Amino acid sequence: MDLEFIIKYHNYFINGTLITLLVSFFGVIFGVILGVFLSLMKLSKNSILRIFAASYIELVRGTPLLVQLFLVYYGVPMVIPLPFSRLSLGVIAVSLNSAAYVAEIIRAGIQSIDKGQMEAARSLGMPHNMAMRYIIIPQAFKNILPALANEFIVLIKESAIISVVGIHDLMYNADTLRGITFKPFSPLIYATLIYFFITFTLSKLIGIAERRLRAGD
Repeated sequence: MDLEFIIKYHNYFINGTLITLLVSFFGVIFGVILGVFLSLMKLSKNSILRIFAASYIELVRGTPLLVQLFLVYYGVPMVIPLPFSRLSLGVIAVSLNSAAYVAEIIRAGIQSIDKGQMEAARSLGMPHNMAMRYIIIPQAFKNILPALANEFIVLIKESAIISVVGIHDLMYNADTLRGITFKPFSPLIYATLIYFFITFTLSKLIGIAERRLRAGD
């Protein structure tokens, strides 16, 4: 391990890692918010809402994240004439992508709840929306927490794609160091180790959380 290289350029890796985690974190947060609405729309009795949600989910899941990133990066400023930063556009693209996958996770979680729960809530006089809000969705979220955490891990790895539009994440900074130092291999090795450390640590934490949830049940 080249300690001199790490000492000299450690800020590139630290700053890049922070941007990667920031984009992934907000990508999952906004993805969950949008995913809840999409999942409820897909489960709705309204055919227009169902078709819209199903079409969005299939379109996003059936196209590469790179294409979606370019569409957001160049398209959003044309549609909404506001001074978006590269980072905000990257977060938007990742969030829209994550929302489609999270929506399916949440939909499966809602459908996994016994139908008797809804029937019991309705028999107590609860409207459908209130029953979903206070009875069904909280139970569903408990069931899908491990899947949502896994989505966060996947997003950390996939977020490397945002480097192609100049966002200074871990991959972008590693590529910058390849040009500065004329070392084509070392920066990629260190970036790989950082990605692995993050995802491995998170996967272990998810395992601990799953065991505690099972013990609680």
